[in-house]
Amino acid sequence: MRKVFITGTAGFIGYHLAKHLLQHGFVVRGYDGMTSYYDVELKRKRHAMLLQNPNFAATEAMLQDVATLDRQIDGFAPDIIIHLAAQAGVRYSLEDPRSYVDSNIVGTFNVLEAARRLAPAHLMIASTSSVYGANPSLPFRETDKADHPLTTYAATKKAGEALAHSYAHLWNIPTTMFRFFTVYGTWGRPDLAYFKFVKAILQGEPIDVYNNGDMWRDFTAVADLVEAVRLLVDVPPVRPLPDSDVEPGDSLSPVAPFRVVNIGASEKLYLMDVIAAIEAAVGRKADCRFLAMQKGDAPATWADTGLLRRLTGFSPKISLSDGMAEFVAWYRAEYSI
Repeated sequence: MRKVFITGTAGFIGYHLAKHLLQHGFVVRGYDGMTSYYDVELKRKRHAMLLQNPNFAATEAMLQDVATLDRQIDGFAPDIIIHLAAQAGVRYSLEDPRSYVDSNIVGTFNVLEAARRLAPAHLMIASTSSVYGANPSLPFRETDKADHPLTTYAATKKAGEALAHSYAHLWNIPTTMFRFFTVYGTWGRPDLAYFKFVKAILQGEPIDVYNNGDMWRDFTAVADLVEAVRLLVDVPPVRPLPDSDVEPGDSLSPVAPFRVVNIGASEKLYLMDVIAAIEAAVGRKADCRFLAMQKGDAPATWADTGLLRRLTGFSPKISLSDGMAEFVAWYRAEYSI
């Protein structure tokens, strides 16, 4: 059985990915700092469910705790490292930017140093659609420039990509960066918009709709996302031969075993249509409080997922209506509503 070390397993995506890989026969070692950015009890529930599987074990520690990270990852000696742990949240990065530098740059550096020592078959690192920033070209393609981040969060994630590329080049570490697009689903993060919308509608409270609703997002069901990651595990990048050409549309580095891959539904959804889907799932109308655009927000995100499809044969399948219905059912059960 292949062994995978995953950082951030008490997080929303990390929990779902660990569960999915366990179901497919992997041995998983988790690592999570249990930070208080949102409800720690929710994180503990996720870990408790994973710990019911004998092929899962976890350590609670911060990425900046180098001694503990090195001891755990070296002792486990994984075949694959998947680095998901990060300080998330676009808006919170306006309030506490230092936490993003500590987690997303220093923490990622510590994981890269471990990968340099261990030489895993595949190093996989989560990035974000936010790195595309002010790029006006839609849909976003991995080969587009991503040089104008709009927030500290996006800037630290782009810095992580740059660091990972240098390590892939210097130490020949097969590395895939995946850029996630607006992930939603059960056991989600309470700070995310769809979670807040469902909670407010059920409680009869207004929801804040920014830019007067004139926004577009590529909503990605977490079940589709983790299946994409699982399939990418078996497609590690290979350093191109000198003077060889990279295929058009492939983000493979010309000088390193390094590739960036978008993971999204590849569907540009109008925010008001997303709210309508949530209303249908909840069975109530939302009381919308229309506000100006928030600082740092991008007006639109939309993933070109042609590279993902070329590499894995997979395209996301879960519709927004089905995904939101599943989330609302989970929310009602979890919070006894």
